[in-house]
Amino acid sequence: MSRRRRFELPTKKNSTFTLNITSMTDMFTIMLVFLLQTYSTSEVQIIPENGLRLPQSASMVNPTEAIKLSLSKEALKIDQTKIADVKNADFLPQDLEDKDTNFIKPLFQELDRLAKSESEKDKAFIKEGRILLQADRELPYATLRKVMYTASMAGFPQLKLVTLVGE
Repeated sequence: MSRRRRFELPTKKNSTFTLNITSMTDMFTIMLVFLLQTYSTSEVQIIPENGLRLPQSASMVNPTEAIKLSLSKEALKIDQTKIADVKNADFLPQDLEDKDTNFIKPLFQELDRLAKSESEKDKAFIKEGRILLQADRELPYATLRKVMYTASMAGFPQLKLVTLVGE
């Protein structure tokens, strides 16, 4: 009766290096969890302005591509371009139409320019008149109404309010 001898890897007696993969496995697990948490399936990236406090909502609808308006306590912007100043939660008198105080002249001019621009007018969201509005939650509805009124007058009737989910 013969006994088989267990195979052992030849080891160098002078070698001190050993590979410890436990810490690498932990690192890859942490990276995987981080990537899963930050992965977004939405096609639109919205980064709120500094100091802009968005309202909260329970809606889980992802935003679609549109013109991004942001209305803070200091300014009205399209993307990062400042369109009009806001002071005391209202627009300055020189930015409003004399006969119609709900009409914001610089906003209308910029939206009209975007709608007529050769490079922008072929985009679907320009044709359909879609706007994503980021508005500070402490602004009065009258200020928001002026933006919505002017946007609809410029041919952008589909206005969606950006909100935070949960929190």
